[in-house]
Amino acid sequence: MEQPLLKIAAEPEQATLTAEDVRAAAERIIGKVVRTPTLHSTTLSAITGADIWLKFENLQFTAAYKERGALNALLLLDEERKSRGVIAASAGNHAQGLSYHGTRLGVPVTIVMPRTTPTVKVMQTESVGGKVVLEGESFDEAYAHARKLETELGLTFIHPFDHPHVAAGQGTVALEMLEDVPDLDTLVLPIGGGGLATGMGTAARAINPDIRLVGVEAQLYPSMYNLLKGTSLPIGGDTLAEGIAVFAPGQFTSSVLRELLDEFLLVSEPGIESALALLLQIEKTLVEGAGATGLAAVMANPELFTGRKVGIVLSGGNIDTRLLANVLLRDLARSGRLARLRIGLQDRAGALFKVAKVFHEHNVNIIEVFHQRIFTHLPAKGLVTEIECEARDKNQLDALVAALRREGYEVKQVETE
Repeated sequence: MEQPLLKIAAEPEQATLTAEDVRAAAERIIGKVVRTPTLHSTTLSAITGADIWLKFENLQFTAAYKERGALNALLLLDEERKSRGVIAASAGNHAQGLSYHGTRLGVPVTIVMPRTTPTVKVMQTESVGGKVVLEGESFDEAYAHARKLETELGLTFIHPFDHPHVAAGQGTVALEMLEDVPDLDTLVLPIGGGGLATGMGTAARAINPDIRLVGVEAQLYPSMYNLLKGTSLPIGGDTLAEGIAVFAPGQFTSSVLRELLDEFLLVSEPGIESALALLLQIEKTLVEGAGATGLAAVMANPELFTGRKVGIVLSGGNIDTRLLANVLLRDLARSGRLARLRIGLQDRAGALFKVAKVFHEHNVNIIEVFHQRIFTHLPAKGLVTEIECEARDKNQLDALVAALRREGYEVKQVETE
């Protein structure tokens, strides 16, 4: 996650990015990154009312598009800079992409991460050849240390997003999409620092001046949205879309996106979770939170996409397995297939049996049962039982709750949010 990045080194004002830069990057990196497929989703199209095409960047070797920009930036270095090595501050996909391709090219790569970075991310970066330096308690402190080492050791700093060389590499995603599906009329672009959207938008607009470019940010991190829209929405919180959770977007990228974007949308955490679960269930593909934001935006705003031919980038697939399990179970709860019911009972023999009989009659499976006699507002002879159960769908669950209430039970469904 490239955050929290409160102060970034701005690119000089004369920095530019052209479609020719993106095409040159495509020639430079061809055969060295996976040319991922762009595939039609019949089911998601039926669900959303749009013609949905998915770009599977989660199939890159390091499971994210970040490889493209990192590799392009590395290949543009002169031999002296390559021999000295490069450095970056990152605890996410940029770290792995830069480390993997740097090692493959014989370029020493140093990645500075906060000490609070999960061990798994440190190990993943080291496993593809990066040298990890743990410094600071926050990303700001790690970033400052990286810039210090850049000067002290004569290394070249490669920014995760705010540089035209990086954005040009990311823009090759759009070239491939429009080569595979030339008549796409809308691209939905995840935005954190803005590198992917800047590169893709520049390339796509040159190919089709009328193509509609829709930016998407997580509702908890509307940093680019605030900058471009002139709003002051709060920024921060535990978002599932950590790959695009930045406190301050790029200065170079924001100047480009200000002229490119046709729409800018924010997506909620439940929306991201539902989109992630849907992609796994329907497309059998695993994405991280940031990779699900494009679909989440389409699902939350059908009036903007109905009838349009929409390209969505599944930007990455790096997600912690325990977090993934939580997301999938929460999605089952939202859909009514899993539930926890809090039921008031009398503390007497056979009370639980009578409740279980109602579950049996409605063919709802009981997963776990929790009894509570002490911490309850009920009289001393009463108890609260919480029953986790599995139903076919919400209608079956609603029928069970109605039946329990007809039997005289006080029933409350424990909400997931």
